Amino acid sequence: GHLPTWLHGILLRNGPGMHTIGDSKYNHWFDGLALLHSFTFKNGEVYYRSKYLRSDTYNCNIEANRIVVSEFGTMAYPDPCKNIFAKAFSYLSHTIPEFTDNCLINIMKAGDDFYATGETNFIRKINPQTLETLEKVDYNKYVAVNVATSHPHYDSAGNVLNMGTSIVDKGKTKYLLFKIPSSVPEQEKKKSCFKHLEVVCSIPSRSLLHPSYYHSFGITENYIIFIEQPFRLDIVKMATAYIRGVSWASCLAFSKDDKTWFHFIDRKTKKEVSTKFYTDALVFFHHINAYEEDGHIIFDIIAYTDNSLYDMFYLKNLSKEFAENAKLTSIPTCKRFVVPLQYDKDAVVDSNLVKLPSTATAVKEKDGNIYCQPEILCEGIELPRINYDYNGKKYNYVFATEVQWSPVPTKIAKFNIQTKEMLHWGQDDCWPSEPVFVPRPDAKEEDDGVVLTCVVKTDPKDPPFLLVLDAKTFTELGRATVNVEMHMDLHGMFIPQHDMKTETE
Repeated sequence: GHLPTWLHGILLRNGPGMHTIGDSKYNHWFDGLALLHSFTFKNGEVYYRSKYLRSDTYNCNIEANRIVVSEFGTMAYPDPCKNIFAKAFSYLSHTIPEFTDNCLINIMKAGDDFYATGETNFIRKINPQTLETLEKVDYNKYVAVNVATSHPHYDSAGNVLNMGTSIVDKGKTKYLLFKIPSSVPEQEKKKSCFKHLEVVCSIPSRSLLHPSYYHSFGITENYIIFIEQPFRLDIVKMATAYIRGVSWASCLAFSKDDKTWFHFIDRKTKKEVSTKFYTDALVFFHHINAYEEDGHIIFDIIAYTDNSLYDMFYLKNLSKEFAENAKLTSIPTCKRFVVPLQYDKDAVVDSNLVKLPSTATAVKEKDGNIYCQPEILCEGIELPRINYDYNGKKYNYVFATEVQWSPVPTKIAKFNIQTKEMLHWGQDDCWPSEPVFVPRPDAKEEDDGVVLTCVVKTDPKDPPFLLVLDAKTFTELGRATVNVEMHMDLHGMFIPQHDMKTETE
């Protein structure tokens, strides 16, 4: 087919690519060594390249020819030949471990630079053109976080907003929202933007030793949305995991009878809204979008009723028959919550405070808390993306992978939130990746542009390809076949040509 002539730039993607090192194997798919790959669009042609992230973790493992650095689902142990003193010492030093810098989840832009990101305190700068691995950045040098998300937000000025958890720091566990400026003062050109990182706000964890796990957060024009779900890390168990011979993943637990609490932070005052809003227990990874309307905050997430999703991806479960046999016990559900921030304080107990046309409710309880229940928009989609120009604003379209009861996507979809219409693209034996929307320059409509997805074939003999769809009609414009083995990845971004520093700079 033909690619649009305006499509210039790089689709840069990240995900786990190597799961066996020497005779050792990772336990979990999300533990694999990061493999970056990119599609460069130039004058109607597409160039492919891929390269392992040369993290310290990668280098140590490859040098030892076995897994020596622990990942979330795989605990690594030092060489058994070391003497007993060295062993005892290494047990002590693993209580608060040096986390991995195997940044395998996403790509982040900060200032003019690009970083591979995971969920620890480390990120790795990379060159988006050559995929070369550059310096390692430790968030902890600039802000007291032990873990951070791989789904930051970008404001209109290009500043990065992200969240991380500060675990038992000075006797407190809290969730920190921080900002990385997009540029540094002229006279400090050599300094990194991380030196100017500022904490916008902190939210105390409801429990000192059981902070919530979270993979993303939401943003509107005036508020940050943080969901404290009853899917929690047990810090005491994590501290003893190494000695007990178990992975950190085994220290994550879902409490199905607990509440899920919503926190709203005012971006101007940097204070949390004092009313307590909550919903039933849920597990979620991805926010889709959020916006404000007539005194309400509306936010859309993809939620589950349990944490079976993570367990599906243990490599022992990922056999040849996986796609057919693996069954999620909870289907991903796209839920819309409508939260009345400005409600009538004299409203009667048990009355629904939502004043917008939606089946979502927010009921005032006698203790003053507000119990929210969602409107179900659709089911069976994951890895959602939007036209990011509409981030934090009222919007119509979600682009996502389609997953029914199996966690492996077989199609991609475009969902219209207003009309509930869904368009699909799928072909036999194809596993598409997270779809990335790229707007046409000077586009006036939300879906004017293309959708890019990498497609892996179930038969290793069939070559993978990059698919380009017209975002409006969801019909194929063209595909670029790649004659190499391509891995299934997680997340990534499209970098327009004009956002790239030239090599000489």
